[in-house]
Amino acid sequence: MPDQLTVLGFDFGTSWIGTAVGQTHTQTASPLPAVRVTNTKPDWEVIASLIDTWQPARLIVGLPTTMSDEEHELTRKAERFARQLQGRFQIKTELVDERLTTREAWQIVEHQSHRHIDKPEIDSIAAVLITETWLNQH
Repeated sequence: MPDQLTVLGFDFGTSWIGTAVGQTHTQTASPLPAVRVTNTKPDWEVIASLIDTWQPARLIVGLPTTMSDEEHELTRKAERFARQLQGRFQIKTELVDERLTTREAWQIVEHQSHRHIDKPEIDSIAAVLITETWLNQH
């Protein structure tokens, strides 16, 4: 893998999809604005715009499972979203275990922010954690 790749990470949800951009060189990620999901459909135009802006070499999607590695309804929806990303944009898309990332994102905000943080921002912080997990594994 080249030393410097840009990746986009996604924390899939049924109302919002958190997003983050990361770099393999620094192994860090930064939050981007969350993408709205309306009538079970992500805002593909916003996602396309993010891809056009950042030109990622990989797309990373958090895979939700239970603590005992069991799948549930959101697992299948996240897998479908990952397949749609790869099919629409022809960019290699990988799944990463995302257990407890939203809880960790809430904890980060509670300790670091003195202002109200809304759910879409939390989802993008979770996307940062997902993206950094992938970066640390590669």
